Amino acid sequence: MYYEHFGLNYPPFKITPDTQLFYPGGDRGLVLEALVYAVETGEGIIKVVGEVGSGKTMLCRMLEEKLSTRVEIVYLANPRLSPDMILHAIALEMRLPVTPQCNRLQVMHALQTRLLEKHADNQQVVIFIEEAQEMPLETLEEIRLLSNLETTRNKLLQIVLFGQPELDSNLAVTHIRQLKERITHRFYLQALSREDIKNYLHFRMQAVGYRGPPVFSPAAVRILAQVSKGLMRRINILADKALLAAFAQNEYQVKTQHIRLAARDSGFKLPLLSNRWVGVGLLALITSFILIVGWRFYQPLLGNSAVNETILPLISPTEPALTANSLLQQRIQATQQWLSSVAQQHYSIQVMQTPVENTPGLTQWLHKPEIQPLLPNLYLYQVDRNGQLIWEILYADFVDINSAMAAIATLPDILRNNKPFLRKVASLKWEGVTAKVR
Repeated sequence: MYYEHFGLNYPPFKITPDTQLFYPGGDRGLVLEALVYAVETGEGIIKVVGEVGSGKTMLCRMLEEKLSTRVEIVYLANPRLSPDMILHAIALEMRLPVTPQCNRLQVMHALQTRLLEKHADNQQVVIFIEEAQEMPLETLEEIRLLSNLETTRNKLLQIVLFGQPELDSNLAVTHIRQLKERITHRFYLQALSREDIKNYLHFRMQAVGYRGPPVFSPAAVRILAQVSKGLMRRINILADKALLAAFAQNEYQVKTQHIRLAARDSGFKLPLLSNRWVGVGLLALITSFILIVGWRFYQPLLGNSAVNETILPLISPTEPALTANSLLQQRIQATQQWLSSVAQQHYSIQVMQTPVENTPGLTQWLHKPEIQPLLPNLYLYQVDRNGQLIWEILYADFVDINSAMAAIATLPDILRNNKPFLRKVASLKWEGVTAKVR
């Protein structure tokens, strides 16, 4: 929705982990390198702890990509397995010929045999367990017994536990303290600082194609840091909705009010909410945006002086208003025919707008010599903008957004003076555009 507005190729703040958007700041890059080292040097059990939304899953995906091809990864997505089932789950992930009827001893023997074969081929096996704090204590003890599988010099199996702080509480229970002692490396993912958040936001925007100064203002970053508590998932949720709010207001910088709207829409606690924004929801803002301007891109402000004065100087109110002459009427009829037949997925370029009171100025503009060659591709219509009738002038018909954007760069100067932007035909029909004088 807002991607074209900010010049993005794809979403910068998806909730689903995307390893192409991995941010190495906030010590995440250092933790990743340490994890790779710990696994590939054959350490036994490794623990990674972080709050909900701190980036554990992203780190897990990055570790999968970074590890050598000689390391086979067994991924356990369901930690709520009983001690009896954990061995079967691992065996099935390793494609071992075991059945539900096999007892624990048979499954353990099959596992050890395969692990020894892997070791002989200079290969490793590592088990990733996400949400490890949800694993029953008895199953954690079974994990410890698995870590006993070893040769005289090497562990046959590495285990990485990813969990929330509750995992530490579980490991403190007396009867599984031996598992805690087997953990050779412990990593804690800290919340991002405000400076990290600022860099994270700009890093993500640039990673998806943005080129320009930071989009998030310093004040917006400050509020975002307070609301998100430095947790990446919250940052992504807030940033995504704040960009949407900025787009809905035709802004190119995310400001504090956009963060507040995003926070309220997400149900996050706000610091000292300004009365100006009490009761205003992001959904309401976007809905009103749709009703007022449709799904348009790069919309200049109504009443832009470049539109009303430079190109189309307003006629003095004391002068009699001119009726639409034959040329104006010709373009109105052409626009009627175009709107009735053009496909909704097509695009056009809006090159200017002016109040209906300035119809004489529009008529004069249409008669300019440099406009004459362009007339066959000019469409014009009236639309009600907050109670004021406005002429809007479009240029040409394009089958897709790429060809329309390419055409903007080649427009003659007289059409580029007012910062042209794209209009989707569907948005024109949404607004109920009529190509006639009302």
